[in-house]
Amino acid sequence: MSRFSQGVKKVKDFISIKGNTTIKNQPVNSSGYGNHAASGTKRSVVGWISSLSDPIDDIERNVEKMRERSRDLYMGAPIASGSLKSIVTNVVGYELKLNAQIDGDFLGLSQEESEALEDTIEREFECWADSKNCDANRMCDFGQLQQLALLSTLASGDCFAILPYKKRVGSLYELTVKLIEADRVCNPVINTFYEERLINGVEIDSTGEVIAYHIADKHPNSSLTGRNDWKRIEKYGKLTGRLNVIHLLDIERPEQRRGIPILAPVIEGLKQIDRYTDAELMAAVISGMYSVFITTEPSQQGEFGGGFGEEDDDSEEDNSKINIGNGSVTFLREGEKIQESNPGRPNPNFDAFTTAIFRQIGVALEIPYEVLMKHFTSSYSASRGALLEAWKMFKKRRIWLAKNFCQPIYEEFLAEAVLKGRIHAPGFFDDPLIRKAYCSAEWNGPTQGQLDPKKEVEAAILRIDSDLSTRTREAQELTGTDFFRNHELRKREEQLRYEAGFNTPVTINIQSDKSDEGGEKE
Repeated sequence: MSRFSQGVKKVKDFISIKGNTTIKNQPVNSSGYGNHAASGTKRSVVGWISSLSDPIDDIERNVEKMRERSRDLYMGAPIASGSLKSIVTNVVGYELKLNAQIDGDFLGLSQEESEALEDTIEREFECWADSKNCDANRMCDFGQLQQLALLSTLASGDCFAILPYKKRVGSLYELTVKLIEADRVCNPVINTFYEERLINGVEIDSTGEVIAYHIADKHPNSSLTGRNDWKRIEKYGKLTGRLNVIHLLDIERPEQRRGIPILAPVIEGLKQIDRYTDAELMAAVISGMYSVFITTEPSQQGEFGGGFGEEDDDSEEDNSKINIGNGSVTFLREGEKIQESNPGRPNPNFDAFTTAIFRQIGVALEIPYEVLMKHFTSSYSASRGALLEAWKMFKKRRIWLAKNFCQPIYEEFLAEAVLKGRIHAPGFFDDPLIRKAYCSAEWNGPTQGQLDPKKEVEAAILRIDSDLSTRTREAQELTGTDFFRNHELRKREEQLRYEAGFNTPVTINIQSDKSDEGGEKE
């Protein structure tokens, strides 16, 4: 009996196909989904091993292994590295810029007063954010911190940040941002807490609320780490409610405490395609040389093979090692002959096969193949559709990063600026609604980009003329600039042109194309 038949027999012995039965004390019905997705008897699902477990067993106990494999792929697999960098580049660019949007109506401020206060806030924040004094390690400015926080979250599953105050010479503000790698948040070696209350360094109370994080002084797996100590930091201050620890992660299940690397669903596929690529590359390199195998008659072989006998035992040169090189010629001994090797590379099916796999990887990462591979050879409509689909994911992650990283840090900065008297904000600490009105802001990053700028501008003009959009929104989405600043600069430019005698208006004749460059009809 084959192994498959034995497996089927065991399943049938365990499951009695007579209406309702019981598997692990759970009723299983042979109707409805019991005949399809929940079937345990079909040949297609007999070998399917699955289980129902809580997030601790499914996620928390596997996080470390997923994290190390994800980082290894980032460091050695081009597709993995390129996909993460592509997300960071499109979501953050160099940095997400602050656009203060205080609620002047709620605060009783006029439009002019609101704009003046917004300019002051942005100027103060730019002074802090553009300096490396904002980094506790003094290595990055705020834009670089954004890039690093997002990249670390994508590769490791999550990233942490604390906000210590440090007084530094030449710095107007004491607030700093210290990023902490995911590995350092872990259970202490000597754990005095109940195991169910401390999950991978995240401490929860009896209701499941996260109340503290346990952070190691040094990386627990570093070769330079000797004795390690853990510090318990409460998530929120008991007296002020201040956010002490920022935890960046994507949550996919309730009661999940730690994040999952974005590459987790495709780790196996990425590793296999990386191995396949290396094998094909090596085969192509060997095929590009004159490849031969040296075969030796049994009577001429030495103790471990190769064409030498006892008389050569004392030879200083090891003639059993033959290297293959470009155009090399090797003289053979008596009893040896050449057998040619023909790997048949490059493999003509390599590109088609890898493209199919890359498309599946792109689906899992929400990056269309054209964007993942930077391969825009289809029609304008297809390429634009791929960009629009990718931009949905980029925009979602930008909003997520702004809300969970940039905005909390900005609110902490603004609180210090008000305390120092550099920004006048009456009632800032008296009422949470007043504080929120002062802290309202937008975070703008790189624009989507255009395949055909002319068509994009024409579409923007139509949206504005039809009252479907505003000049402010279109300026931001098309060029990443502020309409009001553009307007003031245009006024100055036109005034200078008039004073210089260039008072003839410039006209551009815009004609809509009826076809793409590739000839496809729209």
